[in-house]
Amino acid sequence: MPTPVRDILVTSALPYANGQIHLGHLLEYIQTDIWVRFQKSRGHRCTYVCASDAHGTAIMLKAQSEGITPEALIDQVKAEHERDFAAFGVNFDHFHSTHSEENRVLSEMIYERCRDGGAIKRTVIQQLFDTEKGLFLADRYVKGQCPKCDALDQYGDNCEVCSATYEAYELINPVSTLSGTAPELRDSEHLFFDLPQFQDFLKTWTTSGRLQPQVSNKLAEWLDSGLMPWDISRDAPYFGFEIPDAPGKYFYVWLDAPIGYLASFRAYCDQTGMDFDAYWNADSQAEVYHFIGKDIVNFHCLFWPAMLDKAGLRTPTGVNVHGFVTVNGAKMSKSRGTFIQASTFLQHLNPECLRYYYASKLNSRVEDTDLNLEDFVQKVNSDLVGKVVNIASRSAGFIVKRFDGELGNVDANPELSAQFMNAQDRIAELYEAREFSAAVREIMSLADAANAWIAEVQPWVIAKQDGQDAQLQATCATALNYFRWLMIYLQPIVPDLAARAAEFLQVDTFSWNDAGHALTDHRISKFKPLLQRVEMDSVNAMLEAGKASAAPADGGPTESGPTESGPTASTVAPLAPECTIDDFAKIDMRVARIDVAEQVEGAKKLLKLTLDDGSGTPRTVFSGIRAYYEPAQLTGRLCIVLANLKPRKMKFGLSEGMVVAAGDDDQVFLLDVNTDATPGMRVS
Repeated sequence: MPTPVRDILVTSALPYANGQIHLGHLLEYIQTDIWVRFQKSRGHRCTYVCASDAHGTAIMLKAQSEGITPEALIDQVKAEHERDFAAFGVNFDHFHSTHSEENRVLSEMIYERCRDGGAIKRTVIQQLFDTEKGLFLADRYVKGQCPKCDALDQYGDNCEVCSATYEAYELINPVSTLSGTAPELRDSEHLFFDLPQFQDFLKTWTTSGRLQPQVSNKLAEWLDSGLMPWDISRDAPYFGFEIPDAPGKYFYVWLDAPIGYLASFRAYCDQTGMDFDAYWNADSQAEVYHFIGKDIVNFHCLFWPAMLDKAGLRTPTGVNVHGFVTVNGAKMSKSRGTFIQASTFLQHLNPECLRYYYASKLNSRVEDTDLNLEDFVQKVNSDLVGKVVNIASRSAGFIVKRFDGELGNVDANPELSAQFMNAQDRIAELYEAREFSAAVREIMSLADAANAWIAEVQPWVIAKQDGQDAQLQATCATALNYFRWLMIYLQPIVPDLAARAAEFLQVDTFSWNDAGHALTDHRISKFKPLLQRVEMDSVNAMLEAGKASAAPADGGPTESGPTESGPTASTVAPLAPECTIDDFAKIDMRVARIDVAEQVEGAKKLLKLTLDDGSGTPRTVFSGIRAYYEPAQLTGRLCIVLANLKPRKMKFGLSEGMVVAAGDDDQVFLLDVNTDATPGMRVS
């Protein structure tokens, strides 16, 4: 029975228009594109839209620094993004911009419906103002001393040392990172979306099966602690849309960014005649899915559904959340060359290899994905080259040379062919559920079975035997059908390889329904190499190129989705205030062994370390190094602890010191201790 055709709209988070696409971003777009290609291959009406997120202070400031208009900057970056996405096979049906008339109209409509429905409030707040630059400062443009633990050089929203959160004006000796001057505290009236009134609606919505369990559980913590009104306005000067009834105030980038999904689809509907309302009316029967990173869950799963509901529009069918990308087990790093731009990768490696490797690691859970470069080389060469393409290369020559390219209609192994055909539904279920790694394992299991059979029957031996032409043709034709089945199943992951395979097999394309039968009485063309092996030399050259192109952070995009601003950084942090030898003499640093390292529930950046400092009494230290180390990496390791630091009561427990580390924006490293040292030794 044919599968009913579904109407599906799919989006990925909007890339911010002031920086290049890197491998961290690409995980999301590749994941989404694989799912979309699968749905289209099944015959569903699946539309994939995206856009540049083009508003905010960061874009305004970057355009000023380059001496161009914000419009020129976003057009330039949009073209670069589209080029990189296309090179990696990410096939949007439409790629738009949030700086568009469609987005202005929709943003004003949704705002006015929320305002008229009583969901917009006005409140006077205090903000830090840079008198030299003439603008109010976002949290990430302010640095100072943490008001909780006195740590220096902390941003205006949270402390990376003690994980405390605070308002920017609470910093001790705050400084604008834009001008280096001390900002003033000023009053300003802002508009707020009254999120607390949606508490009950969101408790129901977030537990309705639209989200992964990990996401629902995290949102439950936030909902239980109580929601706060959401500031949706920014003061001039600001690059964005001015709020209709608030002169001099602009929509905060995070208000009009998700509305950009609707705007991009509206533009596509205007071009193609599709029915916009059929997808976005409150009673729509179409499906809408967002693919996002875990860092922007609050915007997509709290603010966004509440705004849509208040505006009388439908909410998403599902929000699919993924984790971040690490490289060789660590955070992406400019200094090690692992903060790899898409354009750098393309200069050295085949983008389809990255698509395959990501697919082999991705599942439906909110887990980080590690790009282990040695494993990347081994997996691509073993699976795609050694298992899949190898089937075609071992069989095609005999068919072309001995049988004029004709496959015939005899199946040399009906039992194994049935396994290939019957795997169709199981693999489809895995694709549908976004269990790509499991789908890859199923497909490679079939490839292993095919290669084992070919090795057993040895067509190269049959070819030397008289009177065995029929058996040779049947054997090689059957092997080529196995290759074809594999390409049908792999097509969503490696579409360019599938297109070359289709050309070799002389078929127009591969659709999912093609897996329901074998290819018989058909002529193929001469085999040409379909995929080259990945060489480690190319990977190393890419890393070196990454190091050469490394530059200080410029406030570019986060792992996924837009951000109003990002930190600026120099290559060397400024010195702290001068101290004397008497000040330094107060510090008592000791060698300690980490007996236990564990994650802290509810803390994004902290690890709880239980230390043996030689005193006979375990010492507990909470350290903000969770982003850089897994607990298993630390257990049993020697470290240096600031032993006489005054204990500090934290919400997670009492922290009895501080471990010593060095780092920059890319990475933090615990200082190494000679393995001959013993806990309790004084460091001097």
